[in-house]
Amino acid sequence: MGFHSCKRLRTVPAPISSIHHPSLFYNPKFVRCSLRILLLSDIHANLEALEACLASAPPYDIVANLGDLVGYGASPNEVIERSRRLGKIFVRGNHDKAVTGQVKLDDFNPLAATSALWTRDQLTSEHRDWLHSLPHGPVALEGVPQAQLVHGSPADEDAYVVSIGDALVPLLAITTPLTFFGHTHLQGGFFANGGSADGFRPEYRTVGQAESISLHLKSNTRYMINPGSVGQPRDGDWRAAFALFDTETQIVHFHRTPYNLKSAQERILSAKLPPRLATRLAAGR
Repeated sequence: MGFHSCKRLRTVPAPISSIHHPSLFYNPKFVRCSLRILLLSDIHANLEALEACLASAPPYDIVANLGDLVGYGASPNEVIERSRRLGKIFVRGNHDKAVTGQVKLDDFNPLAATSALWTRDQLTSEHRDWLHSLPHGPVALEGVPQAQLVHGSPADEDAYVVSIGDALVPLLAITTPLTFFGHTHLQGGFFANGGSADGFRPEYRTVGQAESISLHLKSNTRYMINPGSVGQPRDGDWRAAFALFDTETQIVHFHRTPYNLKSAQERILSAKLPPRLATRLAAGR
């Protein structure tokens, strides 16, 4: 599969005031090994979407999961089992915490709370214990010292980094040049250099085919990059989202792929979860 030029990424410049600290910025010399890292986030118990991503993914060496394996969808045990077979690199998400009793559901909306309670009843004891043991971010990537994994943001695992305003503080504060995050279900990210900060979103040509767009990372720049949500995108595109980071070429490849939406919806309805959890998948919201 070919990749489109990053010039088709939508950017919104936002000047900032900062002191240039070269040691804090992304530098290709920091790479210790050549790896192709498959980045998955916010699967949300959508087995059909996960399998579609794995089927369409280019060759990869390791898999990194940015949290929220469960919640909303109707296949929590199947998704956990499949994810555990893929590798051992995980950070926990807020839904992972909720279904294992590590946070109260008071701050969850009714749909999320209902799903969390249903998921608690469905999980095997082994899977519940495993979810409970997941580490909070940031998590380092062995062999890739310039990158780290979080669910929300480096300072707060539950924070939503949606706008350039949300991203400015962590971008200026972090000492790790490259942060992969999830939580927002919005594919894209943010970057900052010595004098400016921008946000970007991949712009695809279709709404129903498998596509990819590449972003070449630049030196002297810090990044926060979201691979998008596998199981419940919220950017108006129903297709499952994921990304692949090539440490040798320093390119992040964003991907979208269609999946068996009808099957995922039928699982939700058969489980007697709120119908809205099924219908929203088609809208990508």
